[in-house]
Amino acid sequence: MNQAAPKPHSLPVPEPDALEHSRRLTAYLADAIDAAGGWLPFDRFMELALYAPGLGYYAAGAAKFGRLAADGSDFVTAPELTPFFARTLARQIGEIFEQTGDAQVLEFGAGSGRLAADLLLALDAEGTPCERYSIMELSGELRARQRETIANAAPHLLDRVAWLDRLPDAFHGVMLGNEVLDAMPVRLWTRRPDDTGQPVWFERGVVRTQDGFAWEAHRHTGPLPQALDALTDLPPMQEYRTETHEAASAFVRSVAPLLARGVLLLVDYGFPSREYYHPQRADGTLMCHYRHHAHDDPFYYPGLQDITAHVEFSGIADAGVEAGLDLLGFTSQARFLMNAGIIELMSALDPSDPKVFLPAAAAAQKLLSEAEMGELFKVIAFGRGMDEWAGLLGFATGDRSHAL
Repeated sequence: MNQAAPKPHSLPVPEPDALEHSRRLTAYLADAIDAAGGWLPFDRFMELALYAPGLGYYAAGAAKFGRLAADGSDFVTAPELTPFFARTLARQIGEIFEQTGDAQVLEFGAGSGRLAADLLLALDAEGTPCERYSIMELSGELRARQRETIANAAPHLLDRVAWLDRLPDAFHGVMLGNEVLDAMPVRLWTRRPDDTGQPVWFERGVVRTQDGFAWEAHRHTGPLPQALDALTDLPPMQEYRTETHEAASAFVRSVAPLLARGVLLLVDYGFPSREYYHPQRADGTLMCHYRHHAHDDPFYYPGLQDITAHVEFSGIADAGVEAGLDLLGFTSQARFLMNAGIIELMSALDPSDPKVFLPAAAAAQKLLSEAEMGELFKVIAFGRGMDEWAGLLGFATGDRSHAL
């Protein structure tokens, strides 16, 4: 099977080694489609494209996280933008440490290790040191990169870090996930009227072609996912595409029982159900990232690009509460960071030193601006055993839990 030709969006052409890697994953995906009878639901395609052992985007050696396409990366995350993200987050985590007496962090999918390194340093500086920082990371390549990042930035703290091969039976402290939920497989749905004008739902999947992969939608005859009930105001004749997030909800349900005492803190981009399943969001939120270009073609060079969807936070909230956790707060990233003191931290910078101040201020602006990450990104927190606590610092004002 040949690698699909680049589409007219003129994305950068990969290097020969990367092309060969993509060809191997393309063949692997094609075999999976054949084994499934010629049609693969998109969530399974996305799972293999991202996580197939040794071949998937997150299981192989691409740079992924960085600030510029020139460094070989595909997208930037808040910790890569500025250490002030971690320094502000450390204030919230330190408060939880003091309240619970459990100075431990368990991070899911630690990316480049930048957040872990900056958090370890910031928690020490705040006087609330992390005694043990555990990382749950499936990719061996990313584990090595995380170790290198922490060793370079905080060599004296590396002995506090452990990489886990399996989740603990019980955990006391802070469970943390930054941009983890958006990379979990989603099911794709499309609704369109049939010959009689009645709306019909189809599940979108993938078939193989001579040149690559193509979409094929199968009419859905069973019960629809409950999340789609939010589309009650959709005009009958309107065509509509969207996603459901079974994998992300299952992740929350699976880790919730492990939290014996403490907080599960998740940061990601997305919306509550009523915004997510809005009639005007008719094309869904599926997006791909390659060399800092965003596009909507998940078949472009499999294994070399990220595939994501915005998070539907009402479903995440329901999953956590159904699993026995208390919902402690939900708000925008901007409000969370301001509540936790990012402005105070930034005020310590000397504006008369433009080489330091201007890049730091620009990065902070991106974290906080409604036109950038400030409004699109949300923070949600769950807890167990926190009944006597008045509330989390990051949700002191502007809590939007009622919108879930």
